[in-house]
Amino acid sequence: MTPFKIDVPQHVLDDLSVRLNQTRWTDEPENAQWNFGMNPSVLRKIVTYWKTEYNWRTAESEINAFPHFKAEVDDVTLHFIHVKGKGKKTFPLLLTHGWPDSFYRYLKVISLLTDPVQNGFSFDVIVPSIPGFGFSQQLALDSDTTAALFQKLMIETLGYSTYFAAGGDMGTLITKSLAVQFPNQVRAIHLTDVGYPDGSEDWGSMSSEEQKFGQHIQQWFYSEGAFNMVQSTKPQTLGYALNDSPVGLASWILEKFYAWSDNQGDLENSFSMDELITNIMIYWIGQSINSSIRTYAENAYVGYSKGLKSSSWVQVPTGVSLFPKEAQFPKEWAMRMANITGFNKMEKGGHFSAMEVPEVYAKELVGFFSAYLE
Repeated sequence: MTPFKIDVPQHVLDDLSVRLNQTRWTDEPENAQWNFGMNPSVLRKIVTYWKTEYNWRTAESEINAFPHFKAEVDDVTLHFIHVKGKGKKTFPLLLTHGWPDSFYRYLKVISLLTDPVQNGFSFDVIVPSIPGFGFSQQLALDSDTTAALFQKLMIETLGYSTYFAAGGDMGTLITKSLAVQFPNQVRAIHLTDVGYPDGSEDWGSMSSEEQKFGQHIQQWFYSEGAFNMVQSTKPQTLGYALNDSPVGLASWILEKFYAWSDNQGDLENSFSMDELITNIMIYWIGQSINSSIRTYAENAYVGYSKGLKSSSWVQVPTGVSLFPKEAQFPKEWAMRMANITGFNKMEKGGHFSAMEVPEVYAKELVGFFSAYLE
């Protein structure tokens, strides 16, 4: 375990500037808006800001204000942030991001979780980069293998005996896998989604609300799930394009930030342009987009061959905060997935709730985990 500081070589930024200025723009349907994927006018606006106003060094300095580390766990290099809590009593909390975000998802909530709340407790917050993402090793691993690495990070590297865990998206798979594999060390987990029907369920045993949810997910995969199919089957084909073109990378990522956030039709209602670009930059400067999307294929292979642990029922106490721009699963469905001891439907927020509504998200974590402090 060694301290780590982000320091991107200037030639990487110079090369990016050249590529942005030499973008070969494609044709665009008239009044395309979001009807064909990425909105052309929004993308051009963000790219112009990227070229003329965005400053990576400012973002780099802000990110480096948090204590970063790297550790070798089973010969895999893991990058993580580790911030000690300021309360009289602290409890370790592992936060796991998803795709197409990064560890950057959680920066706004760290201070909210490490500062003591009314009864004097707070969290030691650990935010790793999933292998293949950010500044962890460019190695695509399935969620069960990643969970085993995170367990060793928490127990062997950082020396905790038990801990809490939370996540969303791919972070849900990893968090559930942690709870299934290591129920004696994982005290409780918190999720913003619980997993989705894949067609293997016995629909006859499902409630009418669960069946409606299953039908919604089927329709969603037909209209919105193409990215998942490509990344689960042919990620390498896509990887060359995304790793070579910053505008192509931005288009692939930003369209998901729009579709999955509670932005009321304007992406900047949920995120600033600096936040959006910084998340893209984390993929660009580390050339991690290819390994990140390849994790979908790794999960698909393990899922089809022997099944992922994250598909098993979670016995440890599980809290759910369902934000309105997530797929709206009923509580009955969540109870099929885990031992649900807390279930809240939120009024605002989306897939990236820790970025969109950090105060609300942090309050949900504090409120749920506070019941399991002893």
